[in-house]
Amino acid sequence: MLLFWAYTLSAQGERKEKITLDGQLVTVLITETNDTLLIADLEDVAISTPRDFANKDEYRKFLKYRRYAAKVYPYAVDAIRIFRESEEAYYTMKRAKRKKHFKRLQNELKKEFKEPLKKLTRTQGKILVKMIEKELDTPMYTLLKNLRGTVTAAKYNGIGKMYGYSLKSGYVVGDDKIMDIVLKDFDVSHASKD
Repeated sequence: MLLFWAYTLSAQGERKEKITLDGQLVTVLITETNDTLLIADLEDVAISTPRDFANKDEYRKFLKYRRYAAKVYPYAVDAIRIFRESEEAYYTMKRAKRKKHFKRLQNELKKEFKEPLKKLTRTQGKILVKMIEKELDTPMYTLLKNLRGTVTAAKYNGIGKMYGYSLKSGYVVGDDKIMDIVLKDFDVSHASKD
């Protein structure tokens, strides 16, 4: 970006224009020689070093986690966005209005997300929970307890324990090396901040 900026400053007689290309408004740079260069805004790209795995099983686990993370990523982004909006509403509304608002929101979310989330595998669900916990830096149990109450949080923690996962533990860096690598690649914090 800096190199392009320096080049643009050093060149004389260049101008930027907005034109329509295939029905879309785009910015172009027209040079002294009347060459047209398309200027595009690119999304952030994560570049990482090649990964070393101890064996093929670790590599397969990484590929599986990465594939599952790609599937649950949109749900994690939505969950974090909704949580942040709800948190803001929680502090700005009076108790009665807040209770009504959250009940309506809960019913809307159930309609929209219940069926797709029921179709997730246990591993996909675990990755989704870890993404949310990592971004919010809070165990899922605490989130549930604050939003839905202790009884509901305990119920879901009990269900999780039947499948070998405690909602109270939260996301801890280093517990699962492969999970850490995958979650680093799928950064939900950037996508969820508007």
